[in-house]
Amino acid sequence: MPARHDGTSDEGYYYNLETGQVEHGKVSDWTSRIGPYPSEAEAAQALERVRARNEAWEEAERRWRDEDDPDED
Repeated sequence: MPARHDGTSDEGYYYNLETGQVEHGKVSDWTSRIGPYPSEAEAAQALERVRARNEAWEEAERRWRDEDDPDED
């Protein structure tokens, strides 16, 4: 694990989708983890962040489709 000058790791924190646990560094297989996140707390909130982004993307797509559909008026 490479260390920075301040003694912290460059590896980051990951959320394990299978276990629901936060891991420091690349402990699990890439197919089971999302991240990296700069802190353990942010990694713990990974699923909430994913849900919020997905909802925002879906809303943006709905608006885009509504603007593009002239028959909706």
